[in-house]
Amino acid sequence: MKTVLMVAEKPSLAQSIAKILSRGNMSSRKGLNGACSVHEYTGSFIGQSAHFKMTSVCGHVMTLDFIGKYNSWDKVDPAELFSKAPTEKKEANPKLTMVKFLQVEGRGCDCIVLWLDCDKEGENICFEVLDAVLPVMNKPRSTERTIYRAKFSSITDTDICNAMNHLGEPNRNEALSVDARQELDLRIGCAFTRFQTKYFQGKYGNLDSSLISFGPCQTPTLGFCVERHDKIQSFKPETYWVLQAKVNPEKESSLTLDWDRVRVFDREIAQMFLNITKMAKEAKVESVSKKEKVKQRPLALNTVEMLRVASAALGMGPQHAMQIAERLYTQGYISYPRTETTHYPENFDLKGCLRQQANNPYWAETVKALLSEGINRPRKGHDAGDHPPITPMRAATEAELGGDGWRLYEYITRHFIATVSADCKYLQTTISFSIGPERFTCIGKVVTSPGFTDIMPWHSIPLEESLPHCEKGDLFPVGEIKLLEKQTSPPDYLTEAELITLMEKHGIGTDASIPVHINNICQRNYVTVESGRRLKPTNLGIVLVHGYYKIDAELVLPTIRSAVEKQLNLIALGKANYHQVLEHTLDIFKRKFHYFVDSIAGMDELMEVSFSPLAATGKPLSRCGKCHRFMKYIQAKPSRLHCSHCDDTYSLPQNGTIKLYKELRCPLDDFELVLWSSGSRGKSYPLCPYCYNHPPFRDMKKGMGCNECTHPTCQHSLSMLGIGQCVECENGVLVLDSTSGPKWKMACNKCNVIVHFFENAHKVRVSPETCDLCDAALVDVDFNKAKSPLPGDETQHSGCVFCDPVFQDLVELKHAAMRHPMHRGGQGKRQGRGRGKGRRPGGRLNPKKPKDKMAALAAYFV
Repeated sequence: MKTVLMVAEKPSLAQSIAKILSRGNMSSRKGLNGACSVHEYTGSFIGQSAHFKMTSVCGHVMTLDFIGKYNSWDKVDPAELFSKAPTEKKEANPKLTMVKFLQVEGRGCDCIVLWLDCDKEGENICFEVLDAVLPVMNKPRSTERTIYRAKFSSITDTDICNAMNHLGEPNRNEALSVDARQELDLRIGCAFTRFQTKYFQGKYGNLDSSLISFGPCQTPTLGFCVERHDKIQSFKPETYWVLQAKVNPEKESSLTLDWDRVRVFDREIAQMFLNITKMAKEAKVESVSKKEKVKQRPLALNTVEMLRVASAALGMGPQHAMQIAERLYTQGYISYPRTETTHYPENFDLKGCLRQQANNPYWAETVKALLSEGINRPRKGHDAGDHPPITPMRAATEAELGGDGWRLYEYITRHFIATVSADCKYLQTTISFSIGPERFTCIGKVVTSPGFTDIMPWHSIPLEESLPHCEKGDLFPVGEIKLLEKQTSPPDYLTEAELITLMEKHGIGTDASIPVHINNICQRNYVTVESGRRLKPTNLGIVLVHGYYKIDAELVLPTIRSAVEKQLNLIALGKANYHQVLEHTLDIFKRKFHYFVDSIAGMDELMEVSFSPLAATGKPLSRCGKCHRFMKYIQAKPSRLHCSHCDDTYSLPQNGTIKLYKELRCPLDDFELVLWSSGSRGKSYPLCPYCYNHPPFRDMKKGMGCNECTHPTCQHSLSMLGIGQCVECENGVLVLDSTSGPKWKMACNKCNVIVHFFENAHKVRVSPETCDLCDAALVDVDFNKAKSPLPGDETQHSGCVFCDPVFQDLVELKHAAMRHPMHRGGQGKRQGRGRGKGRRPGGRLNPKKPKDKMAALAAYFV
């Protein structure tokens, strides 16, 4: 019996596919990484009995990154990133140990079936999975085939079974095009981002952006927004005049006519036309025409149109809409949401999809009428050769999906029903009048067959005032003629929907990456999302784009990226060489980078107008150890200290508050210490600004506070305040927070563990003595006499936090409330930095952990 490993892109997808193929007769277990399950069943595979193991990855298994020192912003010239810096594939999420998990499940398997999403990214993940499992799978006999690729567009019984019966092979060219895009974006993006971030953050204090990023797609996306902003700013309104006439076909009614000249920009001429027409007392009907017109039903739905509608009509950001669409797809409600196609294949079961919607109260009547009267073949759209248009695959209710999920599903369903409905037909009547020598017109529309507008009422023909029955030569009395003064108005800021249209038109990004690029320019503080989901550029976004235009317009214009995208598509089609495209494109951008660096003064001139230099920013906080003058604390991201006298800038821990620490000084460099805190429920620790940026000891790394400093005698260091090894993470040490009284606590200097103890104690000190049982440092506690929890009238006690029975009920373990998940101490279990396990600074040992650490400490930390 063969063993067949099957791999999907997400755990929920794997479960759905396995359930369909096994007809529900499967067993499931958790994989070793805890995130992915394995579903097993027996069945038939290519005419032989087989044991199937269906599991998944969680998106990309690997990610591309630079190796070693090339990840350091300080050690490497950004120009080296274009060619000299070697790259390597690293696990995308090391915590998931995905490679090990795949190898454990793949060991001893005879065949592999890849059920990854059917797009270029999915093909790329196919080869990441193969690289992991092929070395441990059973070797094939001679020319026996072992690698299969399933192609599917929806999670339905029909589609999944059909994919299983028509297995193909993964597409190496499409995977290579993704590799090329990843490497180009990494090298180009990192080089420009590192250079301009370091250059401008070292000069200006109120940029309010922790990263001044550049991206080959992101920057042209921002360029579109700034181009519209410039048009608004340069717009000069012009006054114009419109002649408006009203006629009275009947005593009680009036009809407003539109002037055939539309408008004039000269007041004297407008006044002349008014005077001429006022002389006429009657309006003569010159012609009456009636014409039947058609408003076409929509093309089938693709990704870009879905994102446009989600933003413009549903108020959802593109990335949020895409996440919802992916969830609806993995749950089997819609077909694959990443597609450029707007044309259904001839064999697509349109009636089957429509029948699924026959019982929904919102559109049941429309659907039943279509099924009984016969559906209309959807309009012929564009066939990109990828996936069918986005289609509802099974019925759903608002209660099932809820909120935004239902709103997006409802639109997708209504759009699908509209594509198989009739066109909207209406009768348009146009009456042409003459008042004196001037011509006027009025138009009326009457719907004869609503067609698809029944299901998409927002597309319906607006109700207009009915036109009078008249014939050529009829005369109507003129009721009123007046001159209206108006002004031309500027365009509005781009909406997300308009930006998506521009990106698609100019070939910036793909249907999958467009939401990411728009989200990036929002997160980088280059644009803000205003009401109506309009994108208004910030000062930083405007200055960057203007700077690129000044130095090298091709960095921000869509032309060069569009050309690169075409080359990447040629790689995917096997018509271009991967290495040649990569080398040629990197060579172009390397030259542009060198020119950009040489010409940066041009952008700097623009920066000077909009932003304040570091010396003029921030408030005085602590004294510099070199000149003993006050350094200024700059709160704008990234927060830092700047000494204007020495012209030095010192980075600080982010996402917390900084204040002066008792005016105490570091014994090594005489800088005044500052205290970082993440809030009353979080951690706090003092740090020396100079040591934080320039580690004084070999075992310290950049970015460490006093709670990780190994100075042997400084009263604020780990050596003097460290108590014992952290109860959760491997390398952390619990350090007394000497500023926390009277609600005393110690906190791990690596993870987010906090231990509250000895509330209302007057004083807590770390003793030089250690515990005989666990080698943790003892603590000396001095309680207030009125609130002492000690027996008798005692107020002082010395003992081990972990082992002393007197302290048992006075200790409580918690986790710090971090302001931002990216804070380096906020991840719970995490590999720390610093000394090796077991040793405590100052020659003392960390507590020796029993075999089951958490069980042994459970009695104390409740």
